[in-house]
Amino acid sequence: MSQKEEFFEYINSGYSTKGDFIELGAAMLGEETVTNAIVKVPLKTLNRHGLIAGATGTGKTKTLQVLAENLSEKGIPVLLMDIKGDLSGLAKASPGHPKIDERHTKIGFPFEAKKFPIEVLTISEQDGTRLRATISEFGPILLSRILDLTETQSGIVAIIFKYCDDNKLPLLDIKDFKKVLQFVTNEGKEEIQAEYGRISTASTGAILRKIVEIEQQGGDLFFGEKSFDVEDLTRVDEDGKGIISVLRLTDIQDKPKLFSTFMLQLLAEVYETFPEQGDSGRPELIIFIDEAHLVFDEASKALLNQIESIVKLIRSKGIGLYFVTQNPKDVPEDILAQLGLKVQHALRAFTAKDRKAIKLAAENYPDSEYYDTKEVLTQLGIGEAFVSVLNEKGIPTPLARTMLRAPMSRMDILTDKELKNVINNSRLFYKYNENLDRESAYELLNSKIDKINKAEEKAIKDAADKKEREKLAKEKQKQSRVSTRRRSTRQDPLVKVLTSATFIRAVFGILKKVIK
Repeated sequence: MSQKEEFFEYINSGYSTKGDFIELGAAMLGEETVTNAIVKVPLKTLNRHGLIAGATGTGKTKTLQVLAENLSEKGIPVLLMDIKGDLSGLAKASPGHPKIDERHTKIGFPFEAKKFPIEVLTISEQDGTRLRATISEFGPILLSRILDLTETQSGIVAIIFKYCDDNKLPLLDIKDFKKVLQFVTNEGKEEIQAEYGRISTASTGAILRKIVEIEQQGGDLFFGEKSFDVEDLTRVDEDGKGIISVLRLTDIQDKPKLFSTFMLQLLAEVYETFPEQGDSGRPELIIFIDEAHLVFDEASKALLNQIESIVKLIRSKGIGLYFVTQNPKDVPEDILAQLGLKVQHALRAFTAKDRKAIKLAAENYPDSEYYDTKEVLTQLGIGEAFVSVLNEKGIPTPLARTMLRAPMSRMDILTDKELKNVINNSRLFYKYNENLDRESAYELLNSKIDKINKAEEKAIKDAADKKEREKLAKEKQKQSRVSTRRRSTRQDPLVKVLTSATFIRAVFGILKKVIK
């Protein structure tokens, strides 16, 4: 048996599967594609997460597109984080090309051009179905971790949530939370202190600064109503194809705080909402996170721990997470260890640091008698990749240098008109794009503050009136005493005449005459 025949048997045996699967391409021996040596991914293991890595321009996005298409065709819904803005073409069939046909001839199955149902989503000012979540849905623990708060500050956030729950103050958007923060350190300080203990103004000031940071990155658009129901990510169309939700994120590459906030909330909501699936043989939803380093670069240790926990637990809900990035080292080791499917495109070695990174990347893959992994990693062509998946027993398959199949949909973006048509034909667009601003903590606390201010004004006025009345009374009493003294010292006119010296002399003169 020749080496090529041995290799063919080696791949077909390693990638055999009893259940349903998707086909990624054909294995290569050296530079030659071995026709019909098909590299398959069992649907059963797709919830074990995965990684798509490689240098810029090596074909990562097209691999993501191929996976999304094949999942959709199997009736599995997909959520794509489209940070570069080049995935909307999924909605249109590929125009085809002779080179694509040539590639598929080498792989061993014909090329078919197809379009797929997509839903355009947004968390920013871009057009699309609006994704929102309320502050209350985050809860105090998750919100504190996202804001990277200290233990003391996290305690204050917990008190704020408890106060709002006790007083029926809905926390819906950022202005609600900011209003409560200001209230507990000003008008409501005595009330809070009496019920929940003293709150430091320095701590609330620090929390407010963290909230403003997210607000400046566009958090005011993300936080609010109407909240997005994650069940709407798991829809299929009338033909049984899983709907591919394309989340447009081209304008938030410089807003990592908002991106990581959204991602963590979404994963937490999915985990809380979806039921335990068990061993169902197929995932409920696959999520692709492009430019994954944006999630991890600015994440605190507490946030990384939270993400790691969710990655470990969420697969039991039938959810698969796939991180797309330039280098595997962009993903923390504890999370990288949880990833079952690995598709490694070429890496470039321009510096000593690059060579070290390539050596580390090679160590993430199974040893192979057919490849010098470290050497081949720098020689992979565009549309080629090292692939290793988990078989149905959860065991890594043989490492295969793979000629990847071409996308069935357009490898280019939609025109503005095409994109607008997709958005206008969306049922979810009209469900979620209505602006709601119902009465919440902001309005209720403003009303409460108005009442407090009016009560204080009345108390001040009453006190002033009382003081004025007391002053007038004192002045009146003083005037009364002065008047009384004057009356007591003033002689009666008759008495004054009778006691005057002139009158007395006249009386004595008359008496003298009478006596004589």
